[in-house]
Amino acid sequence: MSHPKLITKEYKLPFIFITSLFFLWGLAHGMLDTLDKHFQMILHLHKWQSSFIQFALYGAYFSMAIPAGMFMKRFGYKKGIVLGLFLFASGALLIAGTAILESFWVFLTCLFLLGCGLATLETAANPYTTKLGPIETAERRINLSQSFNGLAWVLGPLIALYIYKGTSNVDGEKFYSTILPMLGIGILVLCVAFVFMRLKLPEISEEDEVHAHGYTGNSAEDKPTFHIPLKKQPHFVLGVIAQFSYVAAQTGIFSYLINFVTDAGQHPRFDVKLAPYFLSIGFALFMVGRISGSYLMKLVKPTILLGICAVIAAILLPVVSMKLGWVSLISLYSVFFVMSIMFPTLFALAIKDLGPQTKRASSFLVMAIVGGAVFPPLMGLIADKFGMSIGFLAPIPFFAFIAFYAFRVHMVREVLKK
Repeated sequence: MSHPKLITKEYKLPFIFITSLFFLWGLAHGMLDTLDKHFQMILHLHKWQSSFIQFALYGAYFSMAIPAGMFMKRFGYKKGIVLGLFLFASGALLIAGTAILESFWVFLTCLFLLGCGLATLETAANPYTTKLGPIETAERRINLSQSFNGLAWVLGPLIALYIYKGTSNVDGEKFYSTILPMLGIGILVLCVAFVFMRLKLPEISEEDEVHAHGYTGNSAEDKPTFHIPLKKQPHFVLGVIAQFSYVAAQTGIFSYLINFVTDAGQHPRFDVKLAPYFLSIGFALFMVGRISGSYLMKLVKPTILLGICAVIAAILLPVVSMKLGWVSLISLYSVFFVMSIMFPTLFALAIKDLGPQTKRASSFLVMAIVGGAVFPPLMGLIADKFGMSIGFLAPIPFFAFIAFYAFRVHMVREVLKK
C-alpha cells in the first residue's frame, strides 16, 4: 500500500519558500526577545520601559490581523505575502537607518512596522502549507514548516550576541551594534520578497483555508455549530482568552530570562554579554518540547496534555522565584519546555468544528497575541519594585486559566456531544 507524498513534485520549490517564511519570523522573534536587557544597559531604562519592545511588536499583531485578512481576501495570498515581506524588510532597514538618531521611540516605531509584516506573514503561511501537496499529509507539512520556526528561535539570540558584544556607552554610538544585524535581515527579506513576486503559487480556496485549521467537513454532527455565532460558542470565546493568557505569559518569561541570569542578587549570575546563549538554550528546549509534544499527542488527548503542562508551569514558577540557584534556573528552563505545545494546541482547540467560521475565528486568535504587548510592562513593574525573581510569579494566573480551559471547558463539551 503506497502512502501519499508529503510534497508533490510541482510544489517542492513553493514549499521551500513558504517554509522560509516560518524561519524568517522565528529569527526576528528570537533576536528581538534578547534586546530588553540591551536597552536597559545602554539607555538606563527600567524593566517596564524596555518591555515596550514587546508592546510595539505584539501590538502590531493586534492592529494588523484584520487589515491583513481583508487585504488577502481582496488581492490574494501571494500579494499578501509580498506585502508582509516588504513591511518586514522596511521595518528592519529603518531600524538600521535610524540608529544614528539614538532614539528608543524611533526604534519602537520602526519595530511596529516590522511587526505588521510578521503579522501579515503569519496570517498567510498556514493555508499555503496545506495546499502544497496531498490533503492527507497537510498536517505533517505544517509541522515540518513549524520546526524551522523553532530552529530560527534558537538561532535568533546567537545573532543578538553581535549586538551585545558590540555595545558602546559612547553618546552617538549606542545603537550602532544594531545596524549590521538589522541591515542583513532587511536585505535578506527583500531578496525573499522579490523571489515571491516571481514565484508561481497555487490559488487557495475557502475549502483549503478551512482544512488548514483542522476541519475536514466529514462529521455531520458538527454542522449545526456552523450557525451558532462565535460569541455564543464557549470553547472559542474562552479559547481566545486562553490564547491571550498564553502569549502574555510566554512573552514575559522570554523577555526577562536574560534579566534573571544577569541581574545582581541572582545565583548563579552570568556575564550579560553571554546572556543570549541562555535564551538560545531555552528556545532549543522549547523546540524539543514541541516535537516531543506532537508525538505524545498520539498517546494522550491534547486537552489532557495541555492541562498537565499548564499545571506544571504554574508549579515551577514559585520554584523559580525562590532563588535556589541552579534549581531555580533549571525550573525556568523546564517552563520553556512545557510551554512549547500551548500556542498551537490552544489555536486548534479554539477553532475546532467551526467550519466556514474558521477564518474569522482565526483572525481573533491572531489578535489575541496582543497579550504579548500588554503583560511584559506589568511584569517589568513588579520586577522593578520587588526583584526579578518575584516578577516570575506574575504569569501563574495565566497558566491556571489555561489549565481550567483544558480540563473543564473541553471536557464539558465532549460530554455534551455524547
